[in-house]
Amino acid sequence: MSMRIRTSALTALTVAALAAGTVLTAPAAGAAPKAAAPKFLSASQLPPHPTSSWSAGPVTEGFPEGLGLCVSTEGVLDYDYRHREFRTDLDTSGVQLTVVTGTAAQAKALAKHYDDLIRTCADRIEESSPDVEAEGRDYGKLPVEEGARVRGLHTETSRGATDITLLSVGRDGRTVTVVKWGQMGDFKNAPVAAFKKTTTTAVNKLY
Repeated sequence: MSMRIRTSALTALTVAALAAGTVLTAPAAGAAPKAAAPKFLSASQLPPHPTSSWSAGPVTEGFPEGLGLCVSTEGVLDYDYRHREFRTDLDTSGVQLTVVTGTAAQAKALAKHYDDLIRTCADRIEESSPDVEAEGRDYGKLPVEEGARVRGLHTETSRGATDITLLSVGRDGRTVTVVKWGQMGDFKNAPVAAFKKTTTTAVNKLY
């Protein structure tokens, strides 16, 4: 996105984490053995761009800065985070995060926590940045593995800069994935159907 907004949502994160319960509970010693690393989307599996092809960066350890607008690691255990970034030659970008937790219960709680952060992101942006108008939309659940959900976020500054983002959270067993697509524009520019297909592929492809 052309605009970078850093929000502080410690209180919201703490409440969400307490509600999630097992998100902040460390796995017991000798918990489930380390599984094979989850697989990532390829460039061709992102929503097609009308004039430019996608390129994919390497799979990298750690949490991606590109998710910082709505999703963060604050208040969450230091899980096994890996990510891959995507871009076109123009203004469109994307990122996929995978998080391997200790148990399926932890993954379920973490997926809900991330979805709650995305759901409340527009309100937190407006609270922290009075010159920005933000709107979120719920595009519903997807019947893939243990489930996924797609949401949209539109932001517009007082100077007229406008950005549209699609985000999804999905889960397969004890692994959670978050996918983000974004570019300049508004909701009418969002490829929702194609992004739902991308999200379904991302969750199915994990293992």
